[in-house]
Amino acid sequence: MDKATILAEVINQVKELKKNAMEASKGFLIPTEVDEVKVEPYDIKLGYGCMSYIATICCDYQPEILCDLKKTIDALQLQLVKAEMSTLESRMKNMFVFTCCKGNSFNVEACQSIANVVHKALDSVLEKASNSMEFSFRTSYPNKRRRMCFVETSTSSCSHGSCSC
Repeated sequence: MDKATILAEVINQVKELKKNAMEASKGFLIPTEVDEVKVEPYDIKLGYGCMSYIATICCDYQPEILCDLKKTIDALQLQLVKAEMSTLESRMKNMFVFTCCKGNSFNVEACQSIANVVHKALDSVLEKASNSMEFSFRTSYPNKRRRMCFVETSTSSCSHGSCSC
């Protein structure tokens, strides 16, 4: 075999391994290499008059983004059903399941507009994070992480405009 044939075979094997890894990771909250925001209908049974959505945001990890996400979710006044976060190396992925319930008069259009508002809000968080990452790469060491403290969800460390602990 010549070098080109061996290289082509290695590339095909790597593609196959990546495909297998993607299939094996379905159902797990694993950050991807791409910055993205998704808001999609979510299939959980909540009863008549309710619709649920799953919102995900995936980007490079930054302590500031956690505060921005909390502020955004609080400002939207969503009825959160579930929230998860995962990190892998320097990437993070946050997932939120929220409901849209309008009592006896269920309105699909109103729920869709709420999903669009959530998408735009998370897009703005991602854009702000991307802009601050560009700035921080020029001014600090990218491998250093800031110290963080964890606050219970019943108290808000970000409600008064500052996110310091």
